[in-house]
Formats: sequence, C-alpha cells, structure tokens
Amino acid sequence: MNDAREVVVLRYGHRPGRDDRMTTHVGLTARALGADRVIFPDNAGQSAETVRDITGRFGGPFAVELRDDQKAIVREFDGVVVHLTMYGERVQDVETAVREAVGLDEPEAPEEASPPRDLLVVVGGEKVPWALYERADFNVGVTNQPHSEVAGLAVFLDRLFDGAELGREWADADRRVVPEATGKTVIDAGTETDSAGDDEAGDDRPGNDRASERRD
Repeated sequence: MNDAREVVVLRYGHRPGRDDRMTTHVGLTARALGADRVIFPDNAGQSAETVRDITGRFGGPFAVELRDDQKAIVREFDGVVVHLTMYGERVQDVETAVREAVGLDEPEAPEEASPPRDLLVVVGGEKVPWALYERADFNVGVTNQPHSEVAGLAVFLDRLFDGAELGREWADADRRVVPEATGKTVIDAGTETDSAGDDEAGDDRPGNDRASERRD
C-alpha cells in the first residue's frame, strides 16, 4: 500500500495448536488494514498458508514470511519499531509522533515533511522479552486494558493511516465482495456491475453461478 515506505507486522511468538487462529487473524488484519508484509515465527506455517491463500483470492500485494530469528529482526530493523502492548503509552497520545517518525505526517509546508521510514509493528503473543520494550521506539497501548492483540493491531493501523487504508484497491484478485445492506455476495473480480447491479456483459450478473457466490 505504501510507495515510499514499508509497513511490516511481526507476530512475536506462536504456540502451535493454541495460537493458530489468533496468529492467522494477525496476518489477515495486517493485510486488510494497510501493512505490506507480515512475518510469522517459523512454526506458524498453517497461518502463513491461510494468509497466502486469502491474498491469492482477494488480491494484494501482500507478502508473508516465516522466520526463526525474531529477536534479530527487531534488533536489526532499520526503521521505526512500534511494540503494541497494553502497558504502553496511549495510542491517542503518541499517534502523531509515530506518523511523524515514519513520514506520514502532513505539515503545513511541504518542505517540513518528515522523510519516509520503514515501520515494524510488533504484536506479541503470551510473553515477550523485556529487551523488546527497551528496543522499541514506541510502546503503544490501545485502551491499556486486556483485549485481543488483533483488535489492538486494527486500531493502531487505522490510526496510522488515518482511515485511508479502507479505500485501498487490490491488484490481481480472483474474487471481490460486493458491499450490500443485506446479503453476502462474492463475485469474480473481473465482473463489473452498474449502479442497478446489472453486469455489462448481461449474463454474468452477481446472481449467476458462473460469476458469483451467495454466502449464507
């Protein structure tokens, strides 16, 4: 999503069998809300496969990596490191500073804009080492209350991009969800509908099995 910088989400720690669903949702949330890449621990292959499958069907670009050197990734990252933790500073208090640090601020004069820098967002599992708190440029909390790390990641990314990620267009998608007040319609990504819901090709309307799927 970002031309001048890369936003990477690192899932720090994974317990196979117990964390599979949560780790998968970290990856899906990273993809859907504007990150460019997610890095999973090397024992989270099932989650990686799921996120890759979704990217293949619903579009990208979005990269998924499996790595076994999480400490080194954080230590050697050449950019801004944000660690999401319920013990961190309130997101509403530091979001402007984070945006400035990575060059997403919008100053009054163009020459005052901060240079773009890559961003690593670390989403911890059950326990993370104290060294991560010390290495992070920002330890950020969403509500400072116990909650899902997926929720924390979603709120942070939306604050980071100021909602711009919600209008992203996806390349090379096979399927596309049609926004509706009621119903669940998924169509071929190449199918275009007009305002009345009729396809330009005539026979390939969203209700046609060749062009769409109805989800109940």
